[in-house]
Amino acid sequence: MEIRFLGGAREIGRSAILIDGSLLLDFGMSTDNPPRLPVGSVDPQAVVVSHGHLDHVGAIPALLSGDTRPPVHWTPPTAELAMVLARDTLKLHGGTYRCPFAETELRRLTQVSETHRYGKPFEAAGYEVTLFNAGHIPGSAHVLVDDGETRLLYTGDFHTEDQRLVSGTTDRLEADVVICESTYSDVTHEPRAEVERAFVESLRTTLWEGGTVVVPAFAIGRTQEAMLVCDAHDLECYVDGMGKRVTGIVRRYPEFLRDPEAMARAKSNARYVSGRDGQRRRIAESGTVIITTSGMLSGGPAMVYVPAIRDNPINKIALTGYQVEGTPGRDLLETGRAEINGRVMPVSARIEAYDFSAHADREGLRAFLASYEAATVLVNHSDRCVAFAEELRGEGLDARAPDLDETVRV
Repeated sequence: MEIRFLGGAREIGRSAILIDGSLLLDFGMSTDNPPRLPVGSVDPQAVVVSHGHLDHVGAIPALLSGDTRPPVHWTPPTAELAMVLARDTLKLHGGTYRCPFAETELRRLTQVSETHRYGKPFEAAGYEVTLFNAGHIPGSAHVLVDDGETRLLYTGDFHTEDQRLVSGTTDRLEADVVICESTYSDVTHEPRAEVERAFVESLRTTLWEGGTVVVPAFAIGRTQEAMLVCDAHDLECYVDGMGKRVTGIVRRYPEFLRDPEAMARAKSNARYVSGRDGQRRRIAESGTVIITTSGMLSGGPAMVYVPAIRDNPINKIALTGYQVEGTPGRDLLETGRAEINGRVMPVSARIEAYDFSAHADREGLRAFLASYEAATVLVNHSDRCVAFAEELRGEGLDARAPDLDETVRV
């Protein structure tokens, strides 16, 4: 088996792995400006997608710009989430270098899409492929590829601990080769219950003081998690941005949720924002919790809410996800000011960050890989892949960190 790393090697973003020149696992794009796409040209016989985040699925439609029409395999939630992201990319950046596809490719994607439930083997490019719960977001999957001689497990992004939205992964499939993400290989997450307690106490304090809390959240996964936390602690909230549509999608697939009834209650507890007739500015002044995109303050309704609350030190911005260097969210966290709508704004509102990560941390990665001491481990999806592979080798594992565009033979 030959494994070529077209993206995601020693980096986060544009994940793409080609097996024997025929089976493609993921085809993402980075969030840089301009975005980085997987390297090289590729013409796969089939594509399997691990989950519906931009860095794993964002460039999939571009595969259909030529004459070939490879089938694209994924779970039902991932299929819908990928289309939402693609249409948003086309709407915001269509016809520019930031969107590598057009409406024609989106129509073709719906024609070649094939969905699968967890644990049900299917054929793709001559391989037997099976998807298993990865515990990252609804529909996220470990991908097991079997050619009859070698069993390869591609972890995608995964979490070993339960979130309110999805259960942590418990599947440990027999494999000869493991391609393992390592996003937080040098981090120990604070226990989720403690993060949630601190988050809720902070929100309640601000509301008691008469302030408004803006909770920037990624549309896929984090918005729904924040909604569930608010409902569980009897906190009313408004929800704005793409997360509203994503919530509708994930609710259509209850088997991919940890507690579908809790998600239904959280939806009932939330008030959706239409944005008409100055509604957002009125809400910003009402002393409430607002969950909104974008998670790194790079666009979306947050561009209205942050300027509206920034001058009052009683108000608060509660960041719920990792802030990539160079994003307004990162600048705000580090300097107390950020570029919003083309203008650098100082922010007097309090700024806090909470680790609601949906990735396994150092201990979670080690616990997962303990089941694969006899396997070859190929570390990807991190800016410290080399260091983590060295640590694993020191513990007796056959581990390495392939470079970008490197081909590994196993």
